[in-house]
Amino acid sequence: KMSSGAADLRQRKKQNCTESDKMAPEERNKENSKLGRSPKYMLIQRFAKLFFGCLAAVTSGMMYAVYLSTYHERKFWFSSRQELEREITFQGDSAIYYSFYKELLKAPSFERGVYELTHNNKTISLKTINAVQQMTLYPELIASVLYQASGSEEVIEPVYFYIGIVFGLQGIYVTALFVTSWVMSGTWLAGMLTVAWFIINRTDTTRIDYSIPSRENWALPYFACQVAALTGYLKKNLNCSAEKFCYLLVNASTYTFVMMWEYSHYLLFIQAVSLFLLDSFALAQTEKVHEVYRIYLFSLIVGYLLQFENSALLVSPLLSLVVALMLSKSLQMNMKKSTFVSRLLKIMYIYLVLTVAVTLNFLLKMFIPHKENEHLLKFIEVKLGLNTTKNFTMNWLLCQESLQAPSQDFFLRLTQSSLLPFYILVLIICLFSVTQVIFRRICGEPLKETVKLEDGRIGERPEIVYHVIHTILLGCLAMCLEGMKYLWTPYVCMLAAFGVCSPELWMTLFKWLRLKAVHPVLLALILSMAVPTIIGFSLWKEFFPRIMTELTELQEFYDPDTVELMTWIKRQAPMAAVFAGSPQLMGVIKLCTGWMVSSLPLYNDDDLLKRNENIYQIYSKRSAEDIYKILTSYKANFLVIEDSICNEVGPVRGCRVKDLLDVANGHVVCEEGDNYAYSKYGRFCHEIKMNYSPYVNYFTRVYWNRSYFVYRINTVISFQS
Repeated sequence: KMSSGAADLRQRKKQNCTESDKMAPEERNKENSKLGRSPKYMLIQRFAKLFFGCLAAVTSGMMYAVYLSTYHERKFWFSSRQELEREITFQGDSAIYYSFYKELLKAPSFERGVYELTHNNKTISLKTINAVQQMTLYPELIASVLYQASGSEEVIEPVYFYIGIVFGLQGIYVTALFVTSWVMSGTWLAGMLTVAWFIINRTDTTRIDYSIPSRENWALPYFACQVAALTGYLKKNLNCSAEKFCYLLVNASTYTFVMMWEYSHYLLFIQAVSLFLLDSFALAQTEKVHEVYRIYLFSLIVGYLLQFENSALLVSPLLSLVVALMLSKSLQMNMKKSTFVSRLLKIMYIYLVLTVAVTLNFLLKMFIPHKENEHLLKFIEVKLGLNTTKNFTMNWLLCQESLQAPSQDFFLRLTQSSLLPFYILVLIICLFSVTQVIFRRICGEPLKETVKLEDGRIGERPEIVYHVIHTILLGCLAMCLEGMKYLWTPYVCMLAAFGVCSPELWMTLFKWLRLKAVHPVLLALILSMAVPTIIGFSLWKEFFPRIMTELTELQEFYDPDTVELMTWIKRQAPMAAVFAGSPQLMGVIKLCTGWMVSSLPLYNDDDLLKRNENIYQIYSKRSAEDIYKILTSYKANFLVIEDSICNEVGPVRGCRVKDLLDVANGHVVCEEGDNYAYSKYGRFCHEIKMNYSPYVNYFTRVYWNRSYFVYRINTVISFQS
């Protein structure tokens, strides 16, 4: 029965493809004959439109990549720096990613380099890790292969090749957004406006300025390509060849996205929820939606196998939802008929899918051993006020700016660029139109096969409905966590640009207003050209001089104290030395010197999180003996204290590292609403600088400058005062 059902489905899809391929030319020929145009003329016109649109999309992407490269050069003076000074510009986790790229290039062979990464015991003391799995190093593997296979060793330096790939991917990102807006609106003017808004709001659309090697900068361009292909795939009356192309592109980009980013399955889960709602209200072809579900399933299974049996993918909410949707598919047989029974089945279907998905996810987490992202669930509990904690790591995460609610400045910037007002306008019109369509479906009115401009029913287009739901879900997350704005704002640019350039959206609005004085179709066509042109000119006048100033202004990023520290380590420290300090600094030390460290700025491993918390105790009010025991338990030989953390004066008093440590260690006393720090020991990072017993018994200062103090951890201890 299953094989016959699958054969019927393939037969129906082939029939739909052939019917659409036959119907489309007939409809176009009728329209052309009415307008007195020959088919040859129309073919040339369509080709010219496609050619210039593709040219504009590719040019936009290339110009954005060149813009990023130029801005990066002006900001860091990259070409005039020594290798050490260049590497210092990679901060935090970015330094770790690039350090593994360097190690791959230094390896005698690619196979040996991969083996050393998967059995890495030269990065973190007393710990062997599979760096490829734990840090999702597939971008570095690909970059190193391309660098060596292309023979670029004699042409370009490794660092330029690496950041060049990332900037190139950002160009693809912009091109994909351009194409998505173009496909939705039918005019590449929308794509140009999307790119303009994206670049103007670069502070809120991308983190490329702050963290070039971060995983999202590698992964999100592939997700943008997937969204562009999915937009085309969901369209009605798509010819067979275009549908196959979109399907294959969705396949390839989804799988690549899963391999590039450890949190990709969460973003795909949000997309799957959007498709589930789209299908539940019978606003899209069920066969197409379920094909996308199969792509998710395939990507998760292949990702699980190639990511060294990554259990996080098996317990992901995406897998549970997709399996539940496939198991519940049998209930959808009669749902699209306008009967009372079908409405009951629709309610049962939604309830069944949610119940099965939650139950399945619970069972998977019960039987599959996993530690991945447990801290994420704890964080959500505390963030939502369901729990309180004194845990240092949890409170430190809660204090991060990216995990706070978005500031007023964020909304002010989007408003000043006119993006937010037009997005809200477009969203309201689309949302009301979608609500009307859903109400008609409930009342039993079927969807139109082809929606014409004069109908004013933009909410009947499945790709539009999908994007409306998708941006609303992403927007809800962005309202809770500022870091999520980098996922939401690019699609705000795309949806707003599509709306103002779409005659259908204006026609939908005029249908509600019931215009009689002016022909609504003509007015819609005029506004779809006039409004984006006016917006474009105003953006050009206000923001283009600022962008050019950014590119012509020479900025200076120079950190002489860090350069001196790294130089001293490379010249004076023994090769077998292990350094301890803040995780962010340890990442830079690992990159610039290659020496082993006791911790790293990674937050997806419970053991590393505990290490980070323990080593941060050097900034707490604990005894010299306690700190000595902690550091020697990780076989550390040198301790680096940062003056910026020890004497930190943060804008939020309770979010300084030393304040969080005092809370976690119980060194805070509350009296009459005021908090007082209390301990019988002074703050370690202050006391050790005084050079008196017992601190000098355990630690010997070997180097210092304005920002850093380096101490050797004594192996033979003298307890004489």
